Formats: sequence, C-alpha cells, structure tokens
Amino acid sequence: MDRWEREGLRSANNGLRNQVDRMTDDFEEQRDKLAQAYRQVESLRLQAISADQLAEVVVDGSGVVAEVRLTAAATRATPEQLGRSITEAAREAARLAAERVAALTAEAASGLESLPDLTDFAPEAPSLRSIRDWLGRTGEDRP
Repeated sequence: MDRWEREGLRSANNGLRNQVDRMTDDFEEQRDKLAQAYRQVESLRLQAISADQLAEVVVDGSGVVAEVRLTAAATRATPEQLGRSITEAAREAARLAAERVAALTAEAASGLESLPDLTDFAPEAPSLRSIRDWLGRTGEDRP
C-alpha cells in the first residue's frame, strides 16, 4: 500500500470517526431529553372538576386517580349523582393527563427520527424504533 492509499484510508477513517462522534452526541442529547420528559411525567399532577362542581379529581401522569375532593354541596347529592360527578371529573383529568404526556413525549421523541437505529450497528442494542413507536402512541394505546 502506498502513501496515497494510506492517506485515503486515514481520511476515510477520520470521516467515519467524526460521523460516529456526531451520532453519539445526538444520541446522548436525545437520551437526556427523554430522561427529562420521563421525570416530568413522573411528577405530573392534573385535576378536573365535574360540571356540577361536586367533585374534583387529581390524577398522576398515568391517569391514575391520586386524590378525590368533594365540595360541601356533595353532601346534598344523591349517591348516583355523586358517583357520576366523580366519574366525570376522573375521566376529564385522565384525558388531560394523556394529552399532556403525549405532548411531552412527542417533543422528546421528535429528535429520535434523525437517529439511525442502534440495532443497525449492534444487534443486541436497544431499538430506537421501538422507543419511537411507543412514544408515538397515545396514552390509551400504550401497554
């Protein structure tokens, strides 16, 4: 191999190294964004009040009821009416949570589109495509 061939290989190697470094930097940036979105979802609390103002429900980022508050007027409501009010507020709070989580994860996942899938380079690595797919689903579609 002559000097020119070695220089050509060295140049190609440096180009590949730069490309891998950029991909690594992009991946680390996206990892940090996803971690931040996860922390935001974990600390998320959303509330909704029933139309009749009898019940207020607070849910976490998963839409799980964390707290139910009843107003003084709730003592005069029938059990059926109170049940409907709580259910209405819980559904609305869960809907708000799903919307907020979708917005948080969409923002974090948007940068993943430009990254190649890690399995293209290392078959045993986690798939970014599966993460993108999971983040692209709505809250109701997620397992």
